[in-house]
Amino acid sequence: MIHDTVDNAASTPDEEMPYAALGLKDDEYARIKDLLGRRPTNAELAMYSVMWSEHCSYKSSKKHLSAQFGQKTTDEMRKHLLVGMGQNAGVVDVGDGWAVTFKVESHNSPSYVEPYQGAATGVGGIVRDIIAMGARPVAVMDQLRFGDPNEPDTWRVANGAIAGIAGYGNSLGLPNIGGEVEFDSSYQGNPLVNALAVGVLRHEDIHLANAEGAGNKVVLFGARTGGDGIGGASILASEAFEGGMPTKRPSVQVGDPFMEKILIECCLELFQNGLVEAIQDLGAAGISCATSELAANGNSGMHVNLEEVLLRDSTLNAGEILMSESQERMMAVVAPERLDEFMKIIDKWEVEASVIGEVTGDGRLTIDHNGHRIVDVDPKTVAVDGPVYDRPYARPDWQDTLQADTSEKLERPAAGGELREQLIRVLHSPNQAPKDWVTSQYDRFVRGNTALAQPDDAGVIRVDEETGRGVAVATDANGWFTKLDPYEGARHALAESYRNVATVGAKPIAISDCLNFGNPEDPDLMWQLVQAMEGLADGCVELGIPVTGGNVSLYNSSGDESINPTPVVAMLGVLDDVKTARPSGWTEEGLAILALGEVADELDGSAWARTIHDHLGGLPPKVDLAQEVALGNVLVALAEADVTKAAHDVSNGGLVQTLTDMVLRYRIGASIDLQKLGADDFTALFSESQARAVIAVPEHLLPAVHAAAEAEGVVAARIGTTGGDRLVIQGEEIYSFLIDELVGPAPRAPQN
Repeated sequence: MIHDTVDNAASTPDEEMPYAALGLKDDEYARIKDLLGRRPTNAELAMYSVMWSEHCSYKSSKKHLSAQFGQKTTDEMRKHLLVGMGQNAGVVDVGDGWAVTFKVESHNSPSYVEPYQGAATGVGGIVRDIIAMGARPVAVMDQLRFGDPNEPDTWRVANGAIAGIAGYGNSLGLPNIGGEVEFDSSYQGNPLVNALAVGVLRHEDIHLANAEGAGNKVVLFGARTGGDGIGGASILASEAFEGGMPTKRPSVQVGDPFMEKILIECCLELFQNGLVEAIQDLGAAGISCATSELAANGNSGMHVNLEEVLLRDSTLNAGEILMSESQERMMAVVAPERLDEFMKIIDKWEVEASVIGEVTGDGRLTIDHNGHRIVDVDPKTVAVDGPVYDRPYARPDWQDTLQADTSEKLERPAAGGELREQLIRVLHSPNQAPKDWVTSQYDRFVRGNTALAQPDDAGVIRVDEETGRGVAVATDANGWFTKLDPYEGARHALAESYRNVATVGAKPIAISDCLNFGNPEDPDLMWQLVQAMEGLADGCVELGIPVTGGNVSLYNSSGDESINPTPVVAMLGVLDDVKTARPSGWTEEGLAILALGEVADELDGSAWARTIHDHLGGLPPKVDLAQEVALGNVLVALAEADVTKAAHDVSNGGLVQTLTDMVLRYRIGASIDLQKLGADDFTALFSESQARAVIAVPEHLLPAVHAAAEAEGVVAARIGTTGGDRLVIQGEEIYSFLIDELVGPAPRAPQN
């Protein structure tokens, strides 16, 4: 039996130590003993195990994060950055004294084990990161990847996760303004549930997670600590599932959105009254994380009396209290002379709180439980100086074979009836059909500040009601392209998110990312991660845009099956006035339709190849970020000048998908002429060449479009006119579709 006292820990034989059961490797346990100069206690083992997990410590990616996003970020890239990586979320200056904080994180594994609560608490956790920066949360978004839609278990996960996102976000009163939902068999045993939150604050209201000032009190407030989620996200997200199930199944966290709503308002009033010196939300690793990070970030120490933690389960032992990931909890550092004021506001909101310790100046994190010293560590060894692995990686032997297997060998349809049939099949496929069966479950306009939301290219939120200043956010990823070429696939996500933000008329200024990859202990999969990080970092340098923070999610595998590598990029853009935001579809007839950018024969990894031929191979379309910037400049200039009435990017599914989306947005048809694009019908409609968009403008403003495009070196071609009850496409043949014919059926679980 292991004694929970520092003094008696050394009497326990090595073989009885439970470090392996907690996920610690032999060398990691040996390092802990070296750091402490003795054997750790149960409580210390619990703390190190969760904080040194892959999910919390980034031990497989930290080296590359530093080399790519740290060392490559220039002062020029940081010009809008108020808070960068290392805090709960990044903060960006958006003008007029306003700041926006935003971040995207994963809750993948918990969402497979218990889809509703896994997804719901993913939303809750990312919202608390935003609160912890001193901001009012104003919107959420999500990036979702599920398995084969023909598999029944896919719908257990998909329906549960979507309901969890809706149930939590709607209850909080936060609009869900966008995201993506895609299906692929690689996610069958390991879905991706990535949640993003956006918050708004004034520059002077920024709060950090730095515990400073000896004698300041440490207050834990919000929900009571229970047995749910012990080792949840930190353990589940740090190893692969075997045989479709987790090797460990700790309880998934259980969320209470109404408690979180109260917590938001309570925190904002505490901030407004200047009663918080530092604050940290409790997510993965719970109290272990909050105490060690606060102390480490503040270069201070902290003493905690663990018996002061309010419990909903009195049977929890010290290690379980430290590891619990119960939701809706915050930890604040409060000056002792302000404690009574702090507690008055806490009581006003009927939130429970307890003083569990105080900040010290000795550089140690000490924790007592019922009079016994159970933790005595340097907090930096827990929160900062964890293991850093230089994992081996190498280009997979199969990568060349995959890239050589191009779409050129696939049979292409003849113009006319065969091509028309394939157009309908692609448009009606689960990944290309409208996603209103998902978005209709979300409240997209609550609070009244939403200017645009899905299915528009980016969500747009008003920041300042007086001036109309606002921000746009788009999240994008393409796991198929990233599997074909991880370096270019990451740049595709960056390019598309940049393009989507610019398409609505916003100037892109910063990103957050969520890197979803497989087992880093596999050199093939580690190579994918390193390549993608390098591609994303190089792309950010080329665009002059910083990474404000984010998440690395590894071990996304089930048995021998790894997910398609899926780097998610969330781009933030700024609008001087949200009234200039452009929707993705036209609202009137008689507008001129123009295609911006050039089309090439780029069908590898396309929706056509995957849907019609179940084929994935070759090389993704070329990414030219200079062309993306040029296109973005045109789109933003035309939106600000009120020239464009609608704009939509060309991406997954090609031009036919873009035109279909624009017609369906307000159910107004169009007549299109492909001949000016210089490509055959098939290539013109299905190619996924990048740096392209379609816009609709009044006829008399066509000269302004051509002038703006010519100034940036962007090709602009008049291809049609809005109006009617059909989408009519003239090429080598004529393709005519009633508007209702374009709408594919919502995917659903197969019937027995």
